[in-house]
Amino acid sequence: MNVAQKSLSIIPAVALTLALSVPALAAGSKAPLKSDPTKVAAPAPPEEHPQIRAALAALRNSKEHLEHAAHDFGGHRVEAIKAIDEAIRQLEICLQYDKH
Repeated sequence: MNVAQKSLSIIPAVALTLALSVPALAAGSKAPLKSDPTKVAAPAPPEEHPQIRAALAALRNSKEHLEHAAHDFGGHRVEAIKAIDEAIRQLEICLQYDKH
């Protein structure tokens, strides 16, 4: 396996790891809230999730590169693009849950 193949094989794993670790990191970083029963809290604005958005940008950039590459990376380009598409789909679903 050459360097290009190794690079392509890591993209889906990195995307999946990021998608799965962001909720765990966010849950662990919340401090306990002190509430005053006399005050009514306004609903919190949706989080922007910069890590997920950065992962989406990186995946889309990788896909663009693969789609316009001069070779097929030993036959793995099509499968890598499919994996990237699925990772993008999953991350977009993650962002949809924040809107509800």
